[in-house]
Amino acid sequence: MKGFSARAWPPFVDGAGDGESMRVVFLGAPGVGKGTQADRIAAQYHVAKISTGDLLREAVRTRTTLGLEAKSYMDQGGLVPDAVVIGLVREKLADPSCANGFVLDGFPRTVPQAEALGTVLVSKGITLDRVVNFQVSREDVVRRLSGRRSCPKCQATFHLDFAPSKMDGICDRCGEPLVQRSDDRREAIEMRLKVYDEQTAPLVRYYDERQLLFPMDASGGVDVVFGHLSQELAQYQAI
Repeated sequence: MKGFSARAWPPFVDGAGDGESMRVVFLGAPGVGKGTQADRIAAQYHVAKISTGDLLREAVRTRTTLGLEAKSYMDQGGLVPDAVVIGLVREKLADPSCANGFVLDGFPRTVPQAEALGTVLVSKGITLDRVVNFQVSREDVVRRLSGRRSCPKCQATFHLDFAPSKMDGICDRCGEPLVQRSDDRREAIEMRLKVYDEQTAPLVRYYDERQLLFPMDASGGVDVVFGHLSQELAQYQAI
């Protein structure tokens, strides 16, 4: 199955939300903290957090039609096609949990994905309120990602600088030795950032041209960033 063609989909519909819910997209390179902020914003404003990674894992676990299709690509080490991913997003948007709005975490990543998402939202009579672009220096991203450690048994995560385990190299929860993911090694991080830059620069321009983009300085602490983000998004929450 081929991914979406940029010419096969109409452009995103301009305009802000109708004030009855909050619909936002969080963009940002790996390690900028958008996932953490998506969790907090979703809880604060009672909207659904939509992570395509979570959707893929759940679809594979429950063996849905799209999940089985995705698994066939994942088992071969390939990328899951845009059509499968956007299908999962379409299904999620129809779920009652999204009735009050949503935070899309890290999707779309390319202009064709944005156009495909736009088509889905238009078909549902939905427009985006805001697209937040989380920005952190390259040096900080490398430091954040390279310091991460995870437990292969219980999946708990730690950080050498920001959230160290009580015993060096040992999981606080289950006592298993912590590991560094292969994609959190410096050379892998540099490659991930290069790919992200190549894919995302056009996407940032795409949303900026539609007056939806809001640049967010994410270099501060989690609480500081959350405070600024809440102020920006509060105007889209239902009164």
